[in-house]
Amino acid sequence: MINLSRHLRLSKDTCAELNLTGKFSQEDLEAIGEHVWRGYETDERSRKRWLTRTQAAMDLAMQVQKDKSFPWAGCSNVTFPLVTIAALQWHARAYPELISGPDIVKARIIGPDPDGKKRDREERISAHMSYQLLEEDSAWEEQSDRGFLSEAIVGCMFKKSYFSMAQGHNVSELVLAKDLVVDYFAKSVETAERKTHCIPMSRNEIYEKCARGVFRDVRKEDWYLPPPSEAVDLQQGVKVDVRKGQDRPLEGDDTTPFMVLEQHVSMDLDGDGYAEPYIITITRDHHVPLRIVTRFEWDHVEFNDRGKIVQIRGMEYFTKYGFIPSPDGGIYDIGFGILLGPINESVSSSLNQLFDAGTLSTTAGGFLGRGAKFRGGQYTFSPFGWNRVDSTGDDLSKSIFPLPVREPSTVLFQLLTFLVDYANRIAGTVDVMVGENPGQNTPKYNMQTMLQEGQRIYNAIFKRQWRSMKEEFKKLWMLNAVYLSPVPTPASSGIVISREDYYTNPNAVRPAADPNLVTSELRQQQAMMMKQAAMVTPGYNKDMVERNFLKAIKVEGIEMFFPGSDKTPPLPNPKVEVEKLKAEIKKMEVKARVMEKVMELQEAQALNKAKITQLEAQAVSLLAGVQGTEAGLEIQRFQAQIGALKDIDESMRKHVELVLSTLKDQGDGGEGGMGGMAGPPSNAGAAGKPAAAMPAA
Repeated sequence: MINLSRHLRLSKDTCAELNLTGKFSQEDLEAIGEHVWRGYETDERSRKRWLTRTQAAMDLAMQVQKDKSFPWAGCSNVTFPLVTIAALQWHARAYPELISGPDIVKARIIGPDPDGKKRDREERISAHMSYQLLEEDSAWEEQSDRGFLSEAIVGCMFKKSYFSMAQGHNVSELVLAKDLVVDYFAKSVETAERKTHCIPMSRNEIYEKCARGVFRDVRKEDWYLPPPSEAVDLQQGVKVDVRKGQDRPLEGDDTTPFMVLEQHVSMDLDGDGYAEPYIITITRDHHVPLRIVTRFEWDHVEFNDRGKIVQIRGMEYFTKYGFIPSPDGGIYDIGFGILLGPINESVSSSLNQLFDAGTLSTTAGGFLGRGAKFRGGQYTFSPFGWNRVDSTGDDLSKSIFPLPVREPSTVLFQLLTFLVDYANRIAGTVDVMVGENPGQNTPKYNMQTMLQEGQRIYNAIFKRQWRSMKEEFKKLWMLNAVYLSPVPTPASSGIVISREDYYTNPNAVRPAADPNLVTSELRQQQAMMMKQAAMVTPGYNKDMVERNFLKAIKVEGIEMFFPGSDKTPPLPNPKVEVEKLKAEIKKMEVKARVMEKVMELQEAQALNKAKITQLEAQAVSLLAGVQGTEAGLEIQRFQAQIGALKDIDESMRKHVELVLSTLKDQGDGGEGGMGGMAGPPSNAGAAGKPAAAMPAA
């Protein structure tokens, strides 16, 4: 309990204020600050062993080389990357699957939806929340990427979801496990009575918050004016950052951030015996409260019949992402760094021993007896080089005794291989899981089975990530229900969203990723099997099946390629298509017959022209050999025959032109092409016009 000289009076206005520090005296503020600091120290001590293991795990993952002088100075100092490989393999699988494409959030329909309004609202919410995470909160994806990798090493991370007044939208930022101090044996983040977020905050950030009224105005206080002291981790107590390979500055300057502790705690500030949820922000060095604000809305307070508080439902900001639950019941989960740390150190020790044994075997010295007479100094050898000594060869062989050193042990190497093999089993990084071929001629079914069995560890961890992401989205849903504009506002993809859309059950929201499918190959197989089933089994929503298949094979712009069956013309009637095909075939047959007739006419026309040419030649010959009346009669007879043949030629020419013109007008050459053809003239032997080419008698 905390003793205050003046207690706070809870009301609706109290819940709406940005900062309640003005309601307390300076002595009460100092008492509140010390109370917050003592709680923070208590929680730090409870997780001290976990933090020590976590720092060692991070050193292993980041391949930090520490000073080593055993068995001699400059000995082998290799850190085998077991933890690094395991973390990278998990991260490479989880990140692309959990954040895949533009659809991150999916809202489901709860209850009947006869008019389709719930479906429309679900689509609006899904598109809007995905837009908020990927575009509005532009740092969300990058921080999630970093968080998944850190979580795989240390065991957990946290997301802090709140509405940022400065940015004007929801923010869900990454909080590393080391920066959120919670009692190690708390049951959950939601039920923990106290959570402290360690936030490095620059001078400008504190200035802005003071100017906005979020923080108490401390710009003239003694601790704010000089540069802050160097922020040293409470547990580490050193100023050398071995991971980055650089020394931290011994003294702070104007750019050194202040360390601020934001504690989410239940504290009785109104003196009624019930601890209310608050957020109290203090400085770590001076314990001065910068801000006190309620962590609940007035609507969240439940009263009994006598007007006494029965319960207050506090707003929860933090979402825990757990990797592997801690067997000892601790709130901080374990990751590959803690799980594989001892094996990793054993593997590194064995490997260094093999290197040291090899170094000693190739560069070992020995003992020199008194019988070996050397001139002073050191002797070096090079190829084809000889050094003179004052001893005979027999004396040298007796006086030089090499140090008895064995070659690197094969048993130690087998032990090293054994440890690496079982470490890979724990991490799931066996050959087939990292893209290596387990053997030639491996059947496809066996390979798929090996992949599925190897994925089981990842599947369990992946489902935990999916569950945590769902809780994060629920918090963002509830923030939208409070802070989103009540007026319908255009958002991404042409949708219009309003606060009223979120006045429903937040349990309807979930990640768009499938918690049971960790790899894209499994998702594609499922989508293909569903598509095949939809082809033969009635009752499927084929549009949804097709979109699911296109999404599984990662097609961008699905609406462009497949707008939906309702937006495409219906398929033609098969019977009508058969009749059309028959008509087309008939037209083609008629066209073929017409073209055959045209070719016959053209051949006859060519033959007729040949006859005309022949008659003209005979007429010219006759004029040269015959005179008198008989010659005139012959000439008239030739002229009549030639004229008749020319009439036939002209008739055939016009007939061919008419047929070709009819085919051109009808496109494919319909049956009417034959009807337009005129028969050849029947008076082929009658007298006609005189031949223009015939000479006069």
